[in-house]
Amino acid sequence: MSPLDLTEQAQELRNLAREFEALRARVRGVSYTPGTDALRQIGPLLLTTQDLTATLLVRLGALANSPYTRTPGSYASLECLSSLVLASTLAGNDLARALHANPLEGAAFPGYRADNASDRVARHATAIPRMTGHLKDAAHQLDLSATGCHYVANGITSDLADTHDQATPERQTTGPTLSPAQYDALKTLSAGEGKLYESPRRGLGVTRVVTHDGTRVSIATFRALVKRELVTVDTSTSLWHGQKITVTGDGQRALAQRRPAAAPAAVAAPVSAAPSRAQRARR
Repeated sequence: MSPLDLTEQAQELRNLAREFEALRARVRGVSYTPGTDALRQIGPLLLTTQDLTATLLVRLGALANSPYTRTPGSYASLECLSSLVLASTLAGNDLARALHANPLEGAAFPGYRADNASDRVARHATAIPRMTGHLKDAAHQLDLSATGCHYVANGITSDLADTHDQATPERQTTGPTLSPAQYDALKTLSAGEGKLYESPRRGLGVTRVVTHDGTRVSIATFRALVKRELVTVDTSTSLWHGQKITVTGDGQRALAQRRPAAAPAAVAAPVSAAPSRAQRARR
């Protein structure tokens, strides 16, 4: 059996986090009418949640039965991953509760009074708040699952980096090389209140980054940080309302380095003085 590729496991967890984020968005945006329609809309969400829970369990088992357990810091990652199995299971439970609260239509036993329109309206009025509450709880648990997957993935990457540093103490590990503008933008965004917005202007969408202290961050600089995976964006919310920007573990390591110095301005070559009239005469 080939050894477990921990870098690949970390990437798999990041992919899993994105799947949880997509499912959370579907749960938040689900539209239904109580009855058969609700069963048709919510049922697939429950099945997807169960699939993601099974995948989480596979990831936990792979890491728990690998040499990763000998890595300092691995206990916290495994413990967190175990709690995510619970969170995703609770999300499935909440979706199942929403289905249980959903009033289905069917014929009564002979001799019992058949439902009429007012009975169905009353049942729906009672069921909708309960179903809404269960769906909200499910979205919360899915949010925790997505956040936790990102946390564990970053933890594995950090643990591997720390282990490599300890194995080669003579080599100083440095973060990614940044430009001064990128470093300043990353430092501002590390405060945790940066958001990405898109606002209409003259009929065109204008994308901008808003920081907690008003520091200007150009879109070109921001996109460079995203491309290098130094920051991530929460795409579960609309750009019109603002998408939260988070500095990744690699970004934090880049900030731990000294701010790069600005490139020296080019010095223009000295211009020789124009020859005097006497000099021209001598020529």
